[in-house]
Amino acid sequence: MKRLFTALKINPDAEFLAKYHELMMELRHEQIKWVEEKNIHITLKFFGETEDRKIPEICSVLEKRATATLSMDFKLAGLGIFGSSYAPRVIWVGIEPYSELSLLMKNIHQDLISVGFDPDRQNLVPHLTLGRIKFLKDKVIFNRTIDRFKSVSSSLIPIREVVLYESILHREGPEYIALGKFSFIKKELP
Repeated sequence: MKRLFTALKINPDAEFLAKYHELMMELRHEQIKWVEEKNIHITLKFFGETEDRKIPEICSVLEKRATATLSMDFKLAGLGIFGSSYAPRVIWVGIEPYSELSLLMKNIHQDLISVGFDPDRQNLVPHLTLGRIKFLKDKVIFNRTIDRFKSVSSSLIPIREVVLYESILHREGPEYIALGKFSFIKKELP
């Protein structure tokens, strides 16, 4: 059994990363599990514990979808939280434009039904998780800080492939191992 997910690997620009580090510093007194820079990604589908025999089937589905999908470019834009301002759970940043990514997520979930994976029940909202909130000492300062960083954004990020990852959990944080990379169709320049 392997703990699997499929995702888009994201390599944000230096300016976005500087803002991310600034946000982490501002909230350093809170109990937040931040995503390590090397692990920044957008999850398309989380499989959880999966039998090894299912991996070739998942790879086949991802390869078919990738070869039917044009490469894309988008920006990370707009900081938000999941949960309420009283009980925030996740700090995330949005995607602009998100329609292509939203369609890709929907198609992957639909395609995976054929190999025994039901679509997720919650709405598919394209986002990039930056941190998971464990406990907040001061919710007022937390919310003010989030408000100050609401307009954070990146330059355009090229997305050329989808990746199937194994996630190995360690005490110091997760380790992601790429089990397969599937390239999108290159966009023709106008």
